[in-house]
This record gives sequence, structure tokens and C-alpha cells, in this order.
Amino acid sequence: MATPPPPHGPYPHAHPPAGPYPQQPAGAAPYQPPGAYPHQPPYGNPQQPAGPYAPQPGYPAQAPHPYAQQHPHPHPHPQQHPHPHPQAYAAAPGCQLCGAQPAVQATVRGHQGLLFLMRFLSRRGMFCRSCGLATYREMSAKTLWQGWWSPLSVAITPLTLLMNLGPRGRFRKLAAPAGGFGPSLDPGKSLLRRPEALLFLVPMALVVLAIPTLFVFGAFVQGAGIGKVPTLAIGDCVRNAGDWKDQDLEVVDCGSADAEYKVTRRLDAPKDECADGELLADLEYSPDKMTVSCLAPAR
Repeated sequence: MATPPPPHGPYPHAHPPAGPYPQQPAGAAPYQPPGAYPHQPPYGNPQQPAGPYAPQPGYPAQAPHPYAQQHPHPHPHPQQHPHPHPQAYAAAPGCQLCGAQPAVQATVRGHQGLLFLMRFLSRRGMFCRSCGLATYREMSAKTLWQGWWSPLSVAITPLTLLMNLGPRGRFRKLAAPAGGFGPSLDPGKSLLRRPEALLFLVPMALVVLAIPTLFVFGAFVQGAGIGKVPTLAIGDCVRNAGDWKDQDLEVVDCGSADAEYKVTRRLDAPKDECADGELLADLEYSPDKMTVSCLAPAR
């Protein structure tokens, strides 16, 4: 039995018979009546891929790449990436009092003494040239007249003033302040031209004068023999102005009424002993400071 011919004829390129609906191009989506997809526009293709170029009639739509990255919910704004080369240096901080530059980190100190009480003061931060010198002069001037009125402050005050010389040198090396949010402090007069410096000169003058005065007084006392312990010799007569636990022997004339004891002998050998009724003089009254003298009553 013979095979019937295909409905469209034996030729593959033959035109199909006309119908109520025109034939769609090859590869296009089948015809859908309006309203079949409520979320799609009429006659739209719900599976049509989005891309920069829309498919043209008569050409098949290209399928998406199987390994293409999908973004089901793209962010409305692209992610901002940091700058690949950030700045290497940040802006230098300004003065903490006026905001001007250049500024330097420093600590200015002060001291106050009152009888047995003391106060250690300090201001630390960033200072420009003008604000730094003003702070240094103010705190140092107060220390000059407030830092001497306790026993320990006499030694602490000079050290505080010497420590402030370091910040002062750093402030003087800075350039003139500029670009601040407010006016800089006025440094005012130099430290030695202020009235507080006179109060500093008074105790310093007393200290300078006291040192040579002490040397002169010590030489006078030594030359006059004041406070010098006498050296006892055998036959000397002495009187004791103190007690025997804390002796204060003084050499006097043996014929005077002040003569209380007489030196009879020295214990040179370890086995030597004083006679009964004699007293022992302290070692400081012997010539070598190591020998005991025997004292017998003068009457």
C-alpha cells in the first residue's frame, strides 16, 4: 500500500495553507489571546529574556547562558567601593584652644605649696605657638610665688620650673599660628619681666647668701672652739654640766670651786680597771677616741 504524501506537499519550503490566524515565525512564542497573563502586556512573551537588544521578528530568541549570574532582586543603587588608594596622611590636629596650626603635643606643669600641703598641677594637649607660650608663662609665673610655702616645695618648685623649659623650647620652634576657629591666647610679657619673678628672686637671693654665710659661721665656731669636745689629760680637773649618761665635761682649774673630778689614769691595757669610787669618762674625751679615762672625786 502506498504512503500518502505529507499534508503540505513533498517540498519542505512549500507555503502552508492559509488559516484564520497567520503563522508565527520560527522560534517565536505561540500566540496567546489577550488577558491570558494578567501581569503581562497583551500579546507579550512572558518568557522573553531581558537584554540590551530585543529579538527581531523572524529570528529565534536566544536562551540565557546557563552559567550567567542571576540577580533576582537587583539593588536599586550599585554598591559603592572604597577608593583603591586611600590617603596616606590625615590632617594634622590643631591647637585645642584656638584650632590653629601648626600645633605640638606638650605638658606644662605647675606647683603650689601651703605649709604641709602641696598641689601638683598640669595642662596637657595640643598647643600652637601663641597658646603654648601663654600657658607656659602663666603656670610658671604662678609657681614662682606659690611654690615655696612648704618644706618639700622648696626642692620641688625648681624642678617644676626646669621641666617647663622643654615645652617652652618646642613652642618657640613653631611657626606663627594660622587657620584657627578662634583667636589665639596672648603670650604677654616674658616670664622674667613679670612681677611674680621678683618674688622668685627673693628666696633665691636668700639661698645664695645663706651658703657662704654658713661657711663663714662654721669656720668661726671651729676657730673659737665653740662646741668642741675637750681632750682630757692625766691631772686635769673637770666639771660635768650634764648627767653621766649624757656627759658634758668641761676642763676647769683644780683650785676652783667648780672642780668636781680629776683625771687619775687611762685604761690602756684591756685588763686595766679604774679604782673603787672612780667614774669612767666617755671615749670622745680621750686623745685617740678609743681610751677610757678614770675620774676620781676632786674633794
